[in-house]
Amino acid sequence: MRLSDHFTTSKLLRFTWPSITMMVFTSVYSLVDGYFVSNFVGKVPFAALNLIWPAIAVLSAAGFMFGAGGSALTAKTMGEGDLDRANGYFSMNVEFTVILGALFSLAGFVFISPIARFLGANDAMLPYCCLYGRILLAGNVFAMLQNLFQPFFVTAGKPKYGLWVMIAAGITNIVMDALFIPVFGWGLAGAALATVAGWLVGGLTGLFYFLRLNNTSSLRIRVRRIEARPIAQSASNGFSELMTQVCMSLVSMVYNAQLMKYAGENGVAAYGMIMYFSFFFVAIFLGFSVGTSPVIAYHYGAGDRSELRNLLRIGVRLNFLCGLAMVVLTFLLAAPLTRLFLGYDMEMFEMGRRGLLLFNLCYLVAGLNVFASAFFTALNNGPVSAQVAFSRSFFEAVAVVVIPLLFSPEYIWFSSSVAEVAALMVATLYLVGLRKRYGY
Repeated sequence: MRLSDHFTTSKLLRFTWPSITMMVFTSVYSLVDGYFVSNFVGKVPFAALNLIWPAIAVLSAAGFMFGAGGSALTAKTMGEGDLDRANGYFSMNVEFTVILGALFSLAGFVFISPIARFLGANDAMLPYCCLYGRILLAGNVFAMLQNLFQPFFVTAGKPKYGLWVMIAAGITNIVMDALFIPVFGWGLAGAALATVAGWLVGGLTGLFYFLRLNNTSSLRIRVRRIEARPIAQSASNGFSELMTQVCMSLVSMVYNAQLMKYAGENGVAAYGMIMYFSFFFVAIFLGFSVGTSPVIAYHYGAGDRSELRNLLRIGVRLNFLCGLAMVVLTFLLAAPLTRLFLGYDMEMFEMGRRGLLLFNLCYLVAGLNVFASAFFTALNNGPVSAQVAFSRSFFEAVAVVVIPLLFSPEYIWFSSSVAEVAALMVATLYLVGLRKRYGY
């Protein structure tokens, strides 16, 4: 299948399933770390992991920004017929991501302790936060490269290769967690080292592939002088993806602060468990969007408006049906899923089970908002894409603070559903208002 093809629903699913699987395996990192730490290390290290993880995710999220935004710019340029310029844009994004990742790692490594304090770490949690955070920061460049290459594999016409890279990285993380924690007894440090090992596989494999002169894709890394305009355009295009990751992390920080206030370490641990499954479900939405974005960008660059309408219609329908299936599945499996992480403590188990049941309603709408944001990224309209993405997190952060004040603190789990409905109104206004401009 080529980006220039006409896509039916089944064909689009076949084209995007490698990207979906890639994103799902990306979500495996924190999920597997959380499972082993919760069951083999203890409640306090588990709470510390969940407290510091959002800060680390913020730093690595720039890889998503340049991956999504750069691939949209590259695919659009390919659609215009200029492959050499498209390769130049790709190479610049890789070079800039490496430089930025190194700077982020250095800054985070130095300031990890005050960051942990700012996020609400108490004296018991602080050393665990610093230990886990510093090890992850040492591998941050490879995490950013892994995030960068995922959409570029699709743009290069090699989504299945990208899939196998992510499967290898995910399996590496799982195997290392199983060895480092219960077998070697390295505790929280073992969990962090396992995550970095997975990042190394995902980042370096993609780097070596695109550096090869004889790779069979349409993209290759060539040393290019970094130009400000394409980097700025890539950042603008992909800003919504950065905002999605950053705002998810910021919302997690607000949740953790509120839960520390109302429920202590048990609340943070319960929220951490809910987030693991949220990362998994949202990864499916993100994977579909990553897979479809280069296709949309290509047809936009080629001026094929009928295919834009077709892709938008298919995307809305599939994301709604997928969200409905997620809600039903979560209601059926809430108890056994919660028991995997919190079964050793009945108070945390009940808090997590109830929270998961209430939180999961947001998936009915979340996929539509993720796709709407990615749709505008593919149209190279970064500002609108970013506004849709930002509105989701803004409304949720407000709801997390306001709902416990107006109602009982246990209703804090409805915050995400309230936010997604409000964000859908914003997305709908833009989709309707810009329809004539883009011809979809």
